[in-house]
Amino acid sequence: MVVTFWQEDLCTVLHIVGELDVSGAPRLRAELDQVLASADPLRLVIDLTAVPFCDSVGLGVLVSLLNHARHTHGRLILVLGPGMISHLLVITNLDGHFETCASLQEARTALSAAA
Repeated sequence: MVVTFWQEDLCTVLHIVGELDVSGAPRLRAELDQVLASADPLRLVIDLTAVPFCDSVGLGVLVSLLNHARHTHGRLILVLGPGMISHLLVITNLDGHFETCASLQEARTALSAAA
């Protein structure tokens, strides 16, 4: 798994390529630690469009991040395409808890509308 992140005017963007599973989750957690240390309040967009698979460990990382965003009055948006992760959120009944967008541009628009 490859994780890259960058700062934009409205938020921090994480782009993940590869499987978000038990072997990739520690890498994501390490990157998130850097982002969480520098973001106040948290305004984070995670682009998961290049993630073909997510297991329970990866989902746990996303749920933990969502809880952190809520407790710190931040905002988390997941960018999802159709596929496994969208389906995973539906079958775990988490689709109503995560804010999702279909593209990075849509996520930027959502953040700027709330600013």
